[in-house]
Amino acid sequence: MAVKQRAVGAQDKEERRTAILDAVEKLYLKHPDRMASVAEVAVAAGLAKGTVYLYFPGKEEMLLALHERHVARFFAEMVALLEGARAAGFDEVFKVTRDHFIRKPGYLPLTSRCFAMMDREIPLDVAIEFKKRVGQLLAAAGGGLARHFPISLPQGVTLLMHSYGLIVGLWQLVHPNERLGKAMNQPALRALKLDYEREVEAALRALWSGALLAAKAAAPQPRKTR
Repeated sequence: MAVKQRAVGAQDKEERRTAILDAVEKLYLKHPDRMASVAEVAVAAGLAKGTVYLYFPGKEEMLLALHERHVARFFAEMVALLEGARAAGFDEVFKVTRDHFIRKPGYLPLTSRCFAMMDREIPLDVAIEFKKRVGQLLAAAGGGLARHFPISLPQGVTLLMHSYGLIVGLWQLVHPNERLGKAMNQPALRALKLDYEREVEAALRALWSGALLAAKAAAPQPRKTR
């Protein structure tokens, strides 16, 4: 579909922004070791370079916007699951998490890169607004968890944050193994040669089990009547 060079209405502008982020994602998956330039993104999106600058001041902001799109899609599916009529347990929650975070091509490398960029390259106001929007998504999903598990909304938000930290942190520990290749067969490194998806599922199950038991123990107990 051709993208209009001049966006008039909100729909045209959203179409153009989507085209830009689609191009960013395509180029990132093709060359994950580097950031595509604004000029490269413009060519891939079928837009003028100056037009891309109207939406994003630089390549760092484009990558952060792509990361946020990934995050928003995850939360949209998670909230839809938790607002549904059917009961949802850990297995249902993990499936959404696995599909969007663990198996989504490029998601975890992009997450790590964006975390690093927010410390240096991303303007402070942009980083703060991004975190505010993520906070709103966390609150919506945390409330949804409270409808399916014996936890409060704040406990649900905390559990989601701990889960995300575990997913990203374990990936950062294991991922370099892929490029180290045969070196990982050295006795001192074999302990780090893990099946990431299997290990992260086991770790998340343990985290959720412990968190739910702690929440149950901390909940006010009904007073016994004589």
